[in-house]
Amino acid sequence: MIGREKETLELEELYNRDKAELVAIYGRRRVGKTYLVDETFKGRITFRHAGLSPMELSEQYRERPMKQQLRAFYYSLITQGMKKSHCPEDWLEAFFLLEMHLQQIDDGSRQLVFFDELPWMDTPKSGFVTGLEAFWNGWACHRNVMVIVAGSATSWIQDKLIDNHGGLYGRVTYEIKLEPFTLRECESLFMNRGVRLSRYDIVQSYMIFGGIPYYLNYFQRGKSLARIVDEMFFMKGARLVKEFDRLFSSIFSNPDMMKAIVKALSARSMGCTRKEISGQTGYSEGGSLTKALNALIASDFVMRYVPFGCGKREEHYKLVDSFCIFYLRFVDDYSALPDTFWQQNTASQSINAWRGYLFENVCFNHIEQIKSSLGISGVSTTHSAWTKKTGEGGGTQIDLIISRKDNVVNMCEIKFYGELFAVDKNYDLLLRHRRNLLSEEISPKSVVHATLITTYGIKNNEYRWSFDNVITMDDLFDN
Repeated sequence: MIGREKETLELEELYNRDKAELVAIYGRRRVGKTYLVDETFKGRITFRHAGLSPMELSEQYRERPMKQQLRAFYYSLITQGMKKSHCPEDWLEAFFLLEMHLQQIDDGSRQLVFFDELPWMDTPKSGFVTGLEAFWNGWACHRNVMVIVAGSATSWIQDKLIDNHGGLYGRVTYEIKLEPFTLRECESLFMNRGVRLSRYDIVQSYMIFGGIPYYLNYFQRGKSLARIVDEMFFMKGARLVKEFDRLFSSIFSNPDMMKAIVKALSARSMGCTRKEISGQTGYSEGGSLTKALNALIASDFVMRYVPFGCGKREEHYKLVDSFCIFYLRFVDDYSALPDTFWQQNTASQSINAWRGYLFENVCFNHIEQIKSSLGISGVSTTHSAWTKKTGEGGGTQIDLIISRKDNVVNMCEIKFYGELFAVDKNYDLLLRHRRNLLSEEISPKSVVHATLITTYGIKNNEYRWSFDNVITMDDLFDN
């Protein structure tokens, strides 16, 4: 298994403890939660069940989804050794049947129960959480049982389990948030599968697929990145052309609202305030918008940040899911594009502009690697973007600011180039102007360090020393 060493060790330690464990694993859909459990506990899972996707429920049960979820649970019991009985009427009975089955096959060894896509099982007014509560509090927590629950609806996992204020309050004994792969892990996956890509192209793949293993496993050896992108999005029968709708329909109960918010955010690289989101989507700034934004943040589609020098009231929401950004920019509403669209346009101005913006996104997702390259891994920091208006429609923008507790502020310029980046006289003047503006905003005891984050480094000319630090693409591949 590529990556996930930390998570595997954590799960093994929990398995080997002499006490009941209720473990919650959550993260973005397609990030590899099921694969992690399957690979870690191969041959040791006593009982497993996966909830049925709301998209896949058969038409006859659309009005009664609870009944189909219960039937699927019953069939899992039968196929995994329980004697035939009858389909349970509710979740209390369903979990009772599971208790009886586990008791009958108990040989004294550790029992491992895995509920995959748990939020899907909790259909409206089903009493599912009550049944799970009775199963854990009344039976499992007193036995040599490890229960693992996983789900892509992260807000459900957090609200109904981790932050539950009822009978499951404080019952989750361990939680694991599974993150997308880093660039280093993507490279390891490609090497393991014999897919030969340069680091330059691996970074571009990250701009599109965001380090999500499910997507990366579609890459085939012997093909260029441009060919792979066409096959995934633009050719007839492309594998991911419907993925955007599937993502939101499978995770959220209000997918249309979520997609509207994401589409609004995709138009602004710096993100939007709540007021701006409300104005663009038509949803009021009330509780439903707050709940939707929190759910998008929990599921790793959106990040919340306060722009440098601003107060909490100016909190911004920024779309950070690379797949969604790419899809909405190039795939959505473009049904007439040619099969080889990406191969034909890979050097176009619009795609080059997109690369520049998405490289910023890659850097935001590799802050720890950037800090390591700067030698400040142990220093407390905050990071954000910054926009400064300077009258009559003018202004300046800084891609990334890292504000450090050691009295240094890194003013980061992020440039995705196919060669060494060259600083000329005009750009040097622009940097000096930005540094002066930023210096006016920070404490007198702090100093601004101009920092370049680019692909291959900086050209050695008379303006080379405009930057105090230079971080290259290779630095982002460090652990």
